[in-house]
Amino acid sequence: MRDIIYLDSAATSYPKPEGVLAETNRCMREYCGNSGRGSHKLAVASAEKIYECRASLGRMLGASPENVIFTQNTTYALNMAILGTLRSGDHAIISNLEHNSTMRPVYNSYIRHGVTYSVFDAFTDGECDTERVLSSIKKLTRKNTRALICTHTSNICSITLPVREIGEYCKNHGIIFILDGAQGVGHSKINMKDMNIDILCLPSHKGLYGPQGCGAMLLSDGILPREMIFGGSGVNSLLPNMPDEPPEKYEAGTLPTPAIAGLCEGIKFVQNLGEERIFNHEKRLWQYAYDGLSSIKKVKIYAPRHSGSILLFNILGMKSETVGDALSERGICVRCGYHCAPLAHATLDTHRDGCGGAVRVSLGVFNSKSDIDALIDAVGEIIQ
Repeated sequence: MRDIIYLDSAATSYPKPEGVLAETNRCMREYCGNSGRGSHKLAVASAEKIYECRASLGRMLGASPENVIFTQNTTYALNMAILGTLRSGDHAIISNLEHNSTMRPVYNSYIRHGVTYSVFDAFTDGECDTERVLSSIKKLTRKNTRALICTHTSNICSITLPVREIGEYCKNHGIIFILDGAQGVGHSKINMKDMNIDILCLPSHKGLYGPQGCGAMLLSDGILPREMIFGGSGVNSLLPNMPDEPPEKYEAGTLPTPAIAGLCEGIKFVQNLGEERIFNHEKRLWQYAYDGLSSIKKVKIYAPRHSGSILLFNILGMKSETVGDALSERGICVRCGYHCAPLAHATLDTHRDGCGGAVRVSLGVFNSKSDIDALIDAVGEIIQ
């Protein structure tokens, strides 16, 4: 179904590649047994597909297959990483661009367990400058700083943090580095070993073009957060505790095998195209959209010097949701409001314009210049 213009890939990618659709369907029809819960051929086939996906993600992102933990989504992965790492008396550092998937578990660690936290400046004066970012982190680092948690790329604009440099700083100061890869994986080359990332959290359904209902937490060797969910794992069933080693230590209950099967194909799709090719395509469309929208009076674009897969704008004098509704009436899908990221909106100062957040345009491999032309024309009509 392509009777719409879809510009909401930061929420979930659409459409899905044919290989993803076919393998998800094939799993449901032919081999969707319960992995680890039987020796019959359907359970074995499911286990083999799940391991194939673990190995593919590990090769792509620099982790061992057994350190690839499947979760419901990025939010669950971040909760497992953050709540499983922070302890009473610890201090954490987050950026001023964080999604609530990071902000809320950190804040609840503060409320419930006395974990303190500080917010570093990832974006100031219109720039994300590496030296200023590291200087801000250094000023906030304490003797009891246990973890630094930040996003790879903002979910409301195309600001990308200096992940490699942050990882090196954390390694040199004994700080656990947890990265939210929701808007980075599939768009950019990420390697946990090269970038000193201790825990990487990611979704299936965004930049990897897989189904919803699946995400992953990837661990570096030797990093073992406390398990947060308990139950059957298909291993050591007679013991009262979860297994000691990943992945079973963290995977309680039945895994979403059809979604994992689809993710496996999504990874192949992205790797066949290549992250660099995908990113360059998105950047070209971003620039095309920027050129067109910025020429329209009353349109304000936020973080205009940062191109990528996400463009954030407002029509001054109009609520962002009103703009979103008007675009939807014209068959154009965007997302408006605060995007579960109040910290990031405060950093970009969207509040000042009184539009109730902003309008987010997010791009993917299936978008084209004609999609952007339709967006630009529609914005012009809405203003008139």
